[in-house]
Amino acid sequence: MDFQALYAHLQAQGAAGLGGCDEPRAKDPEDKQDKGRAGDPFVLVAVEQLPAFLQLCRDDEALGFEVLIDLSAVDPAAEDEDLWLVIQLLSLRHRHRLMIKSMVPKATPCAPTVAPVYRAAQWHERECAEMFGITFEGHSDPRHILLPEDWVGYPLRKDYVFPKEYRGVSCE
Repeated sequence: MDFQALYAHLQAQGAAGLGGCDEPRAKDPEDKQDKGRAGDPFVLVAVEQLPAFLQLCRDDEALGFEVLIDLSAVDPAAEDEDLWLVIQLLSLRHRHRLMIKSMVPKATPCAPTVAPVYRAAQWHERECAEMFGITFEGHSDPRHILLPEDWVGYPLRKDYVFPKEYRGVSCE
């Protein structure tokens, strides 16, 4: 299925939290401020509905997304109020992909874990928690995997200020 067919199927199934979609487009030559949008098409899903949405993506025979390829986040700008939680799914059987984005407020960066739906999400969520500060509610093992437990801040956020020193070792 192409992206439009996937999106239409999700709408027809009444997918939980489905909020819309966005596709790449060329820049408008008339509008000097418009840069267009490159990249992959994606669906927007309400963050609190992610587990139910992903379960439909996995269990619906026509979709058949059996693999969670990636779960990460993006901080678009320091002044932006939201982080983007980005999930990539793959169906080997049907040979199609789906990108999902959810907005997570920086003020309360919380999302439900999706590890019960896709076990591979356990490691991705741990990395995302460390690097962006998103708490995954219900995660079975929220320990750090990249940074020391006493590390302060979230290095992949745009407003992060790297320390000059950590435990007597220069970070510059």
